[in-house]
Amino acid sequence: MWLGLQAITNYRTTSPACDGDGSLPDALNNFYARFDRQNDVAARKSTPPPNDQVLCLTTAEVRKTLRRVNPRKAAGPDNIPGRVLRECAEQLADVLTDIFNISLSSAVVPTCFKATTIVPMPKKSSVSCLNDYRPVALTPTIMKCFERLVMRHIKTLLPPSLDPLQFAYRHNRSTDDAISTALHLALTHLDKKDTHVRMLYIDFSSAFNTIIPQQLIGKLSLLGLNTSLCNWILDFLTGRPQSVRIGNCTSSTTTLSTGAPQGCVLSPLLFTLLTHDCVATHSSNHIIKFADDTTVVGLISKNDESAYREEVQRLTDWCKDNNLSLNVDKTKEMVVDFRRTRGDHSPLSINGSSVEIVDSTKFLGVHLEKDLGWSLNTSFLHKKAQQRLFFLRRLRKAQLPPPILTTFYRGTIESILSGCITAWFGNCAISDRKTLQRIVGTAEKIIGVSLPSIKDIYTTRCIRKATSIVADWTHPSHTLFTLLPSGKRYRSIRAHTSRLCNSFFPQAILLLNKKGLD
Repeated sequence: MWLGLQAITNYRTTSPACDGDGSLPDALNNFYARFDRQNDVAARKSTPPPNDQVLCLTTAEVRKTLRRVNPRKAAGPDNIPGRVLRECAEQLADVLTDIFNISLSSAVVPTCFKATTIVPMPKKSSVSCLNDYRPVALTPTIMKCFERLVMRHIKTLLPPSLDPLQFAYRHNRSTDDAISTALHLALTHLDKKDTHVRMLYIDFSSAFNTIIPQQLIGKLSLLGLNTSLCNWILDFLTGRPQSVRIGNCTSSTTTLSTGAPQGCVLSPLLFTLLTHDCVATHSSNHIIKFADDTTVVGLISKNDESAYREEVQRLTDWCKDNNLSLNVDKTKEMVVDFRRTRGDHSPLSINGSSVEIVDSTKFLGVHLEKDLGWSLNTSFLHKKAQQRLFFLRRLRKAQLPPPILTTFYRGTIESILSGCITAWFGNCAISDRKTLQRIVGTAEKIIGVSLPSIKDIYTTRCIRKATSIVADWTHPSHTLFTLLPSGKRYRSIRAHTSRLCNSFFPQAILLLNKKGLD
């Protein structure tokens, strides 16, 4: 079906061109391996104590994981298709269980399991330097299954309250939660007199590639992972063969012992565990994280910014200690100040360079403005959705039936209009809401069926999100939903401004109370 849609809409994907002599793959491979040459920390395994319990996987666990392999995913360097592993799960389960358990007991990962093939994809239409290529890593599907089993075990060892403001790769967390939490902290503070908020959006340079395995292992030990598992993770991150492939051109192989491949199942979890101790030390500051997207929210009263500036300095020192490179040129700051008499806000200085203060920025996929309005975000969504309507018209012209057109609309247009909708729709201007609703109306005319309105999508998503937060006591916003003595309604959040009143959490409580009365 997807191939048919590509043919009808004349859809074309962009891919990098390879030089005739194959110089680009080798140049990219050397570029991606640049952090390995800077790492002088030797990776040394520790001797496990006599009572150390080694993780032992069962055949049933391995079989279940193999059966869940997505057959449409690309094969790794071993060229074993996922479909083979899925269809032959019953026959392969026993032998793979033995291999996995031998690997865990000896704390050695087979080199062929660690091999990585990088397929670079352009970040933008015009490429000017090697950094404009995004390294998409292909790893063996067998190793992905192995990593999922280990990851499931690691998560059982971690405390539920670990790093509550890390919203990536965790159950019942999403970009909606991160954005809503940051906005609620800011709006609640701005509801008071003589206050303003400074929000620092930090950009790291190749965060995953700078991980030093030995430093990571030290933190994992403190979190309660036993020595055998730490040794296995250390071996998993070191001695990894890597090559770059562009079309039919493949680079020479480089062996890396720094970083974690952006494509491995374990890499995101390991990065979040590396940064779990990067937390605010002052009650007026909050560090919101979504993987490597880090935002410092400084709640400032009476123009006293000392705690905020000290927090930024501590964060800078933490990055140096953990081998994370701050890209000051791409790091931006936004000042939200609604006071009538505003003083000049002097910029921050990080590593001797001033951080640019901007009027708007892109935060986890949504466009934030310093007045916390959503006109810029609406314009972006409207433009992107309009481009997708062209493909919908082409499909309609090809006489595809309404059910397929509806599926295409929901996957390519409605998904854009409703992205993080719980965080921004409540404070969206009426004119902006009408602009987005016109897209829905146009799609209805093209398809010939009735479609959910933007308002209905927002209401449904709000209730669903609020219900999931209420049921999850580990969620950082769970305490905002407190029942009244009657036990039937939730306590409303007091708000002096419409900005706070119309934001997600107050509106979610109102919708839950209304739903309870109905």
